[in-house]
Amino acid sequence: MSYPKKGARRGVVQISEVANGIIDPVLARRAGISTALLGSWDEIAGEGFADCTRPEKIVWPRNDGYGETSYQPGVLTIACEGARALFLTHAQGELIARINGFFGFPAVRQIRIVQKPVSPTSRHPKRPPPLKGEAARRLETMMEGIESEALKKAVARLGTAVLQKKRKA
Repeated sequence: MSYPKKGARRGVVQISEVANGIIDPVLARRAGISTALLGSWDEIAGEGFADCTRPEKIVWPRNDGYGETSYQPGVLTIACEGARALFLTHAQGELIARINGFFGFPAVRQIRIVQKPVSPTSRHPKRPPPLKGEAARRLETMMEGIESEALKKAVARLGTAVLQKKRKA
């Protein structure tokens, strides 16, 4: 009888884990970035820059040629839209601290800003149109007992997305 390797998980594996296992080595080799950084970028960049920036690559310094393999932080290239790049320049010290806090070690020493469009369609999907008729009445009855306005808005957004008629492909 063979036993699973120590630390191996049994059962179901999430597709995101499989995809990240395939994508991370490619991103690391080509851009020096992990899917974890890309996936957490909105939280790292903060409210002021999440919608107008995107990390593109981290360039790590090369070895000194004498066999020394001392670690040195890299330069992160960030795509930023238009005039917001000026504001990002002023906030880059704080952003570097957040990025290094995310990694848990000083991974980035400098930020290089490149002005270019950041695709809003891939970052924030379009909101579904409001519900009409029976679906709207059904959602209203489901939300009758909710007192918190914030919770009510969140449930309304979720319910609108779930109860929306499916589009035909």
